[in-house]
Amino acid sequence: MTNRPPAFAILSPWTRHTRVVGALMMRELITRYGRRGLGFVWLIGEPLLFCLGVLVLWSVIRPDYEHGVRLGPFVMTGYMALLLFRHQIGFSLAALQSNIGLLHHRAVTALHIYASRNLLEFLGATGAFVVVYAILMTLGQVSLPHDWLLLYFGWIVLGLMGMGLALTLSGLAVRFEVMERIVPLLTYALIPLSGVFFMADWLPPAYREMFLLIPLPHPVEMIRAGVFGEFVVTHYDPVYALAWCGILNLLGLALLNGAKDRVDAE
Repeated sequence: MTNRPPAFAILSPWTRHTRVVGALMMRELITRYGRRGLGFVWLIGEPLLFCLGVLVLWSVIRPDYEHGVRLGPFVMTGYMALLLFRHQIGFSLAALQSNIGLLHHRAVTALHIYASRNLLEFLGATGAFVVVYAILMTLGQVSLPHDWLLLYFGWIVLGLMGMGLALTLSGLAVRFEVMERIVPLLTYALIPLSGVFFMADWLPPAYREMFLLIPLPHPVEMIRAGVFGEFVVTHYDPVYALAWCGILNLLGLALLNGAKDRVDAE
């Protein structure tokens, strides 16, 4: 009688990783919202309610147009971008510590845990973005995107950059306990540094050049360029943004790889 390898072991590496990440995503949904909850619907509904609340509030206290840009789509593109990377960071910060028992399974790695949480947040924010966009179109606040590919590209780059930030800050938090208290403050500091509530073109040229050294405004500006088109002046460098995505993700992976033994020891 020959010993056959387990069915999971003979799958291709890509298929194995996909199945592990998918299973972890389902586990996260059940853990967060319960077996009888709406699950993925609430994953979309949570950022959706936040965004709609901010839209209503801003529509009451601000004029319909600011610097020639309509308020509804401007707030939508900025606030949904803010929710995406803040949720990625927030739900990744203690991901390894709270799921350390899963690493006893040979098929599960730390990267699977972080990938599942980041992908889950990305899908939820994407769904909320689509719903808010459809609502604003119904109300006549926004038209169809002027450049679909640029909108998609900017949104994906923002997700990759958010994951890089999440991995880097999570790696630091695993190494240094004080980071768990500092990171929430840093996410608030990212609000003005990301340009989600103003356009780079509104800044004086000298300050604009310094501001665009920060990587986060570039995908936000790309998203707005995709939505508004040439009627609104935007400033971004896709190569610079992609380079920072690579740097942040590689740095985060290096920090997490070195910190894994520290978590196991606890």
